[in-house]
Formats: sequence, C-alpha cells, structure tokens
Amino acid sequence: MKTEALEVLKNRRAIRKFKPEQITEAELNVVTEAGTYAPTGAGTQGVQIVAVQSPENVAAVDALNAKVLNKPDAHPYYGAPTILLIFETEQCMTHELDGAAVCTNMLNAAYAAGLGSCWIHRCKQMFELPEGKELLRKWDLPETLVGVASIALGYADCEHPQPKPRKADYVVRV
Repeated sequence: MKTEALEVLKNRRAIRKFKPEQITEAELNVVTEAGTYAPTGAGTQGVQIVAVQSPENVAAVDALNAKVLNKPDAHPYYGAPTILLIFETEQCMTHELDGAAVCTNMLNAAYAAGLGSCWIHRCKQMFELPEGKELLRKWDLPETLVGVASIALGYADCEHPQPKPRKADYVVRV
C-alpha cells in the first residue's frame, strides 16, 4: 500500500481561513489535474471544472453563495483567493456522484500540495439563479451546466485542524 496516499486521506481537513495571496499556476494545475482523474459513470468525464481566480469573479461567486445562504454579509468562501466550481454537463450519467468524486480528488490533492481547501455547498442553487446564469454567459460557458459543488482554495492562515476520533461502528462486517 502507498502509505503517503493514506496519510493524505487521513489528515486532510477543511480550512476556513485563507491568506490573501493567490496560489501558483503549478499548484492550481496539480489540483485540477487530480480532479480530471476522478472516476465518472461509464467513463463519460461529464464534469466541468471552472477555476475562478480574478478578484472580481471571486467576489461575485462569494456574493452569489451568500445570497443563496440568505446572509448577504457572509463570506462563504472564507476569503480564499481561488474558487473551484464543479458542474455536471449533459454528458454526466451519474450527476452528483461524479461531481463529488471530482471534488474529493481535488480536496485531497490540495492537501498533498500544501494548500488549504474547504468543500462549499449551494453550487446548484447558485447557478439556478439569474445572476448565476449571467456569470456562466460572461464566462462563455453553457447555461445548461448544473452546479454540483465548489471548493475554497488557497494558503491556510490558521492551524491545521486535528482529526476527530472515528466512531466505533463506522465499519460493520457481515
């Protein structure tokens, strides 16, 4: 067994405070490439990853998520300089499952690359709103994309959280 991979899986944690500096292109490429190697139903690769890095677009996505949350002053992406959006396309056969696999691969790759990340919800609702559809048009993406998940990504500006003990009956053998 590759113990390094298991250590990544055991030690990755959600980071909810980020430094303002942008991650490097190489770091972004490592994380997004990991997403492209996630399993997808029938190998369709029916997921679209959108990396949002310009301060204007990051602010727009953050505000859109806060609107869905019904907390206009909130910052659901915790100040992360990069937001990764995961969408299902019309080719996607197993919808949320494929997107979740892509998201998980990228979260683990982020930790392995020394970055902080946090899985953020409400992506589906965000891109059902007129403002979400407008962002897709602005980015020259099809309005038929369906949001699955998103990731706050950047350099952690906090202590790395410790894992909670695993519950005793997590695995049942029959």
